[in-house]
Amino acid sequence: MVRRCEIVALVLCTACATASKARVTADDLQFVDSLFTAYTGTTVPGASVVVISDGRVAVRRAYGMADLERRVAAAPETDYRLASVSKQFTAMAVMLLVKDGKVRYDQAVREFLPELPAAARAVTVRHLLNHTSGLWDYEDLIPDSRTAQLDGRDVLALIVSKDSLYFPAGSQYRYSNSGYVLLGLIVERVSGMTFPEFLQTRIFRPLGMGASVAHVEGSDTVPRRAYGYSPRGGTFVPTDQSVTSATLGDGGIYTNVDDMVHWDRALYGDTALVDAAALELATTPPQLPGGADTQYGFGWFVDHYRGEKRWRHTGETSGFRNAIQRFPHRRLTIIVLTNRSSGEPGAIVERIADRLLFR
Repeated sequence: MVRRCEIVALVLCTACATASKARVTADDLQFVDSLFTAYTGTTVPGASVVVISDGRVAVRRAYGMADLERRVAAAPETDYRLASVSKQFTAMAVMLLVKDGKVRYDQAVREFLPELPAAARAVTVRHLLNHTSGLWDYEDLIPDSRTAQLDGRDVLALIVSKDSLYFPAGSQYRYSNSGYVLLGLIVERVSGMTFPEFLQTRIFRPLGMGASVAHVEGSDTVPRRAYGYSPRGGTFVPTDQSVTSATLGDGGIYTNVDDMVHWDRALYGDTALVDAAALELATTPPQLPGGADTQYGFGWFVDHYRGEKRWRHTGETSGFRNAIQRFPHRRLTIIVLTNRSSGEPGAIVERIADRLLFR
């Protein structure tokens, strides 16, 4: 029988839901289960899902397996590699340094990373956060012969080797993993800590995120680690690591849905990480020349879904696909973490939102 972790807290209302609260019923829970049929079983990689309504856990479930070889079932406590969902934590690290007065958003990146080529002299910290730097994507620069995993120093060296940009800084939007790796390096140079140490000291530990880690192989332990898989020939094969799986800043964080509840609460200003004005800035995408809207703030895509303001991000890497969507005015957040490089967790999140917010 497939292990299925039941909810810890279920928001059941006998009266009509208010505009700010999503009402969750037993039928809704069955609906959520139905969305994860493909993730259910002892022979398939799994998923964990949490729905947070008005600060309370409304749905907390897990399906399938975290580790097929060792026959370990997925649970809400399972730690998944977040991939690009990690970027919101990198952005917060930079925001904390701005709060400390050690970094300015419009400060030139070369003040922190003087190795960067002359072509990058106009690139600012804000450009990196907003994906408007024009810096080369390091994945386009990796030699085909490369088999060893890259770290931040390798990424910096690749960017240094290219004394040109895709476009002048601030003129266009182009999603950039390079930019967020560089932000991680800036955090290290300014703080005097490693990037994982900074996240632990300033974000994870203060928020009670005890299972979260920016993973560096051989330096830490992922408490209840999910391993990644990909579909092949009618089954799933291990694909937990790739040449780009070890970079930090753009990815590399492992966490579980329980820890993400603490993170979500912090983003309503319920903790002292940063104030409401800083969060408003972080979720206000810049206007580009000509008035174009990028829809990207600091570590978040920001748009509207069926008339509701939404913060969202997905994460895809070797063996993992994840999605988070927040509807701040309705105080609803939905998070799906999976350990397979197939499926559409973002679409699953939207179907849950459709049911809870727009019925």
